[in-house]
Amino acid sequence: MPLIRLDGIDKVFGGDGDGPDGTTRALDKVTLDIDRGEYISVSGPSGCGKSTLLSILGLLDAPTAGRYWFAGRRVDQLAPGEKARLRNVDVGLIFQSFNLIGDMTVYENVEYPLTLRGVSTADRKARVDSALERVGLAPRAKQRPGSLSGGHQQLVAIARAIAGQPPIVLADEPTGNLDSKAGEAVMQMLEELHAGGATICIATHDPRHIARTQRHIYLFDGRVVPEPVA
Repeated sequence: MPLIRLDGIDKVFGGDGDGPDGTTRALDKVTLDIDRGEYISVSGPSGCGKSTLLSILGLLDAPTAGRYWFAGRRVDQLAPGEKARLRNVDVGLIFQSFNLIGDMTVYENVEYPLTLRGVSTADRKARVDSALERVGLAPRAKQRPGSLSGGHQQLVAIARAIAGQPPIVLADEPTGNLDSKAGEAVMQMLEELHAGGATICIATHDPRHIARTQRHIYLFDGRVVPEPVA
């Protein structure tokens, strides 16, 4: 079985949607396999469901219908605590919301998931120091996220994912808040993680980033469809 298998995944949000009952169908019967070690990009127009798909892959959200297997285990019906444990060990998340803890320093934000996993003090220090050095934030290790720009907060989230050494990294527009130089450095880091055996899945609008991946998935109105010919 592949690392990830989605079978008929739907995601419907209630509220002020454009559906007949006021709902919004963000994903519509998505069926998808992702093999270990793949480097995949997901693109599509705004509102096509890219971020929702990554949230479900990262166990941050649950599908309305359909089945999800991760490493051979059915995970869509797991309790929230079980999902959190699995996510903390096996998934590196680089999302636009950053999900940083405001009353922790940059160093502590990167270290915290490792603490939850029971990683030793010495190993935590080595991983955090290395990750912050790689993203150029070692001098800002004692600052809090609120004192950083959006671009620097994005780099903290990337450092946290790198430090965890997860088998899969999910990145939602990982260079969206960065200048071109920092963005290129991030893409190189993702390529290094992939070369080391990690599975990478990025959502992006940038054709240059899509060209660097092994497989491209195009979403339109929540469905996986062939990419339109330019």
